[in-house]
Formats: sequence, structure tokens, C-alpha cells
Amino acid sequence: MTRRAIVAANWKMNGDLELVKKMTEGLNDLALAENVDVILCPSYPYLMSLSEATEAEHVHLGVQNVSEHQSGAFTGEISTKMLKEMSVEFVIIGHSERRSIYKETSVQVAQKVKAVLAANLTPILCIGESEAERTAQKTELVLSAQLQPVIDEIGIEKFAEVVIAYEPVWAIGTGKTASPEMAQETHLFIRNFLADVNTTVANKVPLLYGGSVNASNCENLFAQADIDGGLIGGASLKVDEFKIICSTAKGS
Repeated sequence: MTRRAIVAANWKMNGDLELVKKMTEGLNDLALAENVDVILCPSYPYLMSLSEATEAEHVHLGVQNVSEHQSGAFTGEISTKMLKEMSVEFVIIGHSERRSIYKETSVQVAQKVKAVLAANLTPILCIGESEAERTAQKTELVLSAQLQPVIDEIGIEKFAEVVIAYEPVWAIGTGKTASPEMAQETHLFIRNFLADVNTTVANKVPLLYGGSVNASNCENLFAQADIDGGLIGGASLKVDEFKIICSTAKGS
């Protein structure tokens, strides 16, 4: 089964116009393996600058969040219609920071996935367990509880248009990283969870690993059978390091 490899940059609330300039200059001439896509997800104010500066066909524009609503009295929110007018193609949904800080539920996450798909955009659905949950051996239970509402909302067939990012909460921004074997084991569980409903769809879904991925560990992580790329945080703010990570990705 051929799946595209994806390296997505989540800048979170970081970056500036200088980073936009340096990153796009660095990526525009970067040679990548076939079937590899790079996605840049900045804060909203830098979307237009990134869109205008990006020349490479393999570099795509994404965002870190979106509303499940299309319009209305939702101060500070952004709709999928607005994103499409700014050439956005990908939307990160359900990041652990959105779930923990802003109390987004898995049901709300599922509604956002549905809205993004309805707009012909690609959701990057984030799932992951806390350190306490992993210690208590509840990883699979937590991931199942985060995935099932999305399956219930959109149906398994639509997962062929979804990207899933597994981000163990204990490894995000901490410097801790799941071993390649540990990450592969969890990615395989995710794929098998989907395969229990539809094997064909499960084999099509790109699964990304996120959690302190850097230039030193990306090769071993990306070499795993069910890891199709990464959702990169801190390292995506460093142009030279991010280029190495992108160059390491191999389309399968």
C-alpha cells in the first residue's frame, strides 16, 4: 500500500516574518523524495505571507485550529470558508493543547473534522495519551476513546481523507521521545483499530508521529513501517534542522 509521507510544522504561537522569509527560502529549493509533502502551520497572521512566499509544489499551507461553525457570533474564531480563501489545505485538529487548555472534547473534535472534510480540506487529527495514562497502561483505551467519536461522526470511509498524528502528551516539548519501537507499536495499534472497521481505508491513512522529533531521531522514527512522517513542533522553528527532517522522510 502506497501512502504519502508528510512532515507538518506546528509553529504554535511562535514565529515572525523573518522566520517566514528564511523558512520559505530554505524549502523552495529543497529536493525531497517522491511522494513527500511538507505542511507549514503558522499562526493566522502569517498565512498570507507564507502563501505568497512559497514557490515549491511540495510545500502546503495549514493552520493549527478551526471552528466547527461556518459563521455567526463566535468572536475570535475562524471558519473553513475563510481558510479556503487563503489557500489553506490542511488543518490541525484536536491537538493536546487544545484539548487540555481550551477543553475541547472528542465530540467537538469530531465535529471539526467533519466541517474540514465538508470544505474539501484535509484534517490532521491529533490523538495521544498523558504520561499518567501510559504509566497506567491506558494508552490504547485513551486512543480508542479519541478515535471512536470521529468514526461515529464521519464514518470510516471518510478516514481515507484524514491524516492522523499520534502525539504522546508526555513527549510534546519535553525533550522526551518515544523509542522508535514504542512509537511503531502504538501506530500499529491505531492502524489496526481502524482496520477492525475497514482494512482498505486503514492502510491508506497517513500516520504521523509527534513528540520532540528532531534531526537526530527522525531517521529511526520514519523508518518504522507504520510511521509515515511527523508533526514537528520546536524543531520546525529551526530552518536547517527542519530541512533535515523533511529530507529524511521517505514516501512508501
